[in-house]
Amino acid sequence: MPITVTAPRGVLTDLGEHDILPQLTAALLEVSGATGNPFFTSIVGGTVHLLDPAHVYAGGGNRPVVMVELKLPNIGLPDPDSRAAFIHAATDIVDRLTIAGHDRADTWVNILNAPEGAWGIGGLAYTGDALIAAVGAAI
Repeated sequence: MPITVTAPRGVLTDLGEHDILPQLTAALLEVSGATGNPFFTSIVGGTVHLLDPAHVYAGGGNRPVVMVELKLPNIGLPDPDSRAAFIHAATDIVDRLTIAGHDRADTWVNILNAPEGAWGIGGLAYTGDALIAAVGAAI
């Protein structure tokens, strides 16, 4: 489950640049109830993109927005409460890992879902049921 963090260079602290993905991974595992599941843990990954601040925009102008995008199969975070819990946790993580003065309103978290059968790992297209079975087998 890819997590992509895009931030203007200098907005994340040095620690934040290194710790944001492990902390977001832990938050996703906790909200999903999958902490400790080796299969689920192994399929959460991501990237941190640090951009020239002049290349980050919101509202038509430069703004130091930190964007967190989580891509999941359509079974992931299946209800509004679980999605809200991840969004809140991710925003708190960004708050802790950005420089002083970063405005919470400049943290955007988006969750995107892949349709049934459009989640691929190692060349296999997984359905929701197949993913659930794989996670269950790893318990």
